[in-house]
Amino acid sequence: MDGAGMVNRVTTVAPLRNVMLLTELIERVRNRDDDLPGMACFSGPSGLGKTKAAAWNANQYDCCHVEMKESWSARKFASKIVEAMGIEPRGTIGDMVEQAGEELAKSGRPLLLDEAHLLAKPRLIGIVRDLYESSAGGTVILIGEEMLPQTLARWERVHNRMLDWVQAQPCDLREAGLLARLKCPGLEISDEVLQLILERSQARARRIVVNLRKLSEHALSEDLTVIGMADVKDVEFFTGEAPRPRGNI
Repeated sequence: MDGAGMVNRVTTVAPLRNVMLLTELIERVRNRDDDLPGMACFSGPSGLGKTKAAAWNANQYDCCHVEMKESWSARKFASKIVEAMGIEPRGTIGDMVEQAGEELAKSGRPLLLDEAHLLAKPRLIGIVRDLYESSAGGTVILIGEEMLPQTLARWERVHNRMLDWVQAQPCDLREAGLLARLKCPGLEISDEVLQLILERSQARARRIVVNLRKLSEHALSEDLTVIGMADVKDVEFFTGEAPRPRGNI
C-alpha cells in the first residue's frame, strides 16, 4: 500500500508509506491464524517517521502506545504499560504484567512498544515476553532502530515469537509532496525543489519537515508563493552534518 488513496485523511500526520506499512503489519498480526506467534518488529534509522506512524496508528486503531525511555526502571516500564491501557497500576511488577496481559486479552487492542531498542536488557525484555504470554495471544509490536532485529536475536524466547520483520522506508518524491502540502499549504513548490529537499534531507521525514520550515521562512521573507529552483539558490538546507570546528575565534 502506498497511501496515495488516503490523502484526504491527512491531519497532523501525512499518510506516508511508513504509516501504512505499520498499519498493514498491525492488521497482519491481529488477523493471524491462532497457531501463529503474535509479536512483530518495525525497525529503521531515526528520522524516518516510525514514532509518528505509531502515534497515528494508536489513534486510528485504538492501540496501546508506550514510548520507552532510557531512564525507566523495570517497575516504571510495567506501570507505564498499564497506564497506557487506562487502568491504575497496582502491586508488584508481576502483578502489573498480569493486569496488562489480562487487559490485552480482554480488549484485543494491539500494544505498540516504541523505542524498543531500549528494552535490550534481560529484565525488560523478560517483561515483554511475560506480557505477551499473559495476553493469551495478543498483538505486540516492537518499534525501534535499524539494528533492533539483530538485538532481539540475543533473546531466543522473544525472537522465536516474531511473526514478521518490517523495515521502515525512506521518503520518496510523492511523500515529500505530501509533507509540503501539510507543512506549506500556501506554497506551490516545484518537483525540482522537492527533489533537492529530498536529497539534502537524506530522504528522512524529520529532516524534510525541517527543510520545509526553512523554505517557508525563505518564501515569507521574499514574498514568494511559487517556488522554483531559481528561488532557492541561496537557501542553506539542513543536511544533518555537524559543522566543522572553527578553530581559534
